[in-house]
Amino acid sequence: MNSNPVIWFEIYVQDMDRAKAFYESVFQRKLESLNNPDLEMWSFPMQMGSEGAAGALVKMPGVSSGGNSTLIYFSCDDCAVEESRVKEFGGRIQKTKMSIGEYGFISLVADTEGNLFGLHSMQ
Repeated sequence: MNSNPVIWFEIYVQDMDRAKAFYESVFQRKLESLNNPDLEMWSFPMQMGSEGAAGALVKMPGVSSGGNSTLIYFSCDDCAVEESRVKEFGGRIQKTKMSIGEYGFISLVADTEGNLFGLHSMQ
């Protein structure tokens, strides 16, 4: 394999308006609707041909949010900045910013739907 192993992610939600508002507020970026007649999807801003994985919030009948065993990490300049917005917009902090040695820093937080995700930065 000559590329990064992850190319797409999906975060399943129950209340799309609430989840969309949370992620747009924490990351200070607008999500874009992906037209799909079978489910509701809102994608995070993406740059085709750039590093990293793209992904979306998804609301699909029969698929619950939270309680899954997959953890995704969002890249940040300083993960403490995004972490500082989590509670204000209805999420919770699982683990505050901590060092992971030469690999930078991480925070573990949960969104309004109960999904745990990570924040990563080098500072």
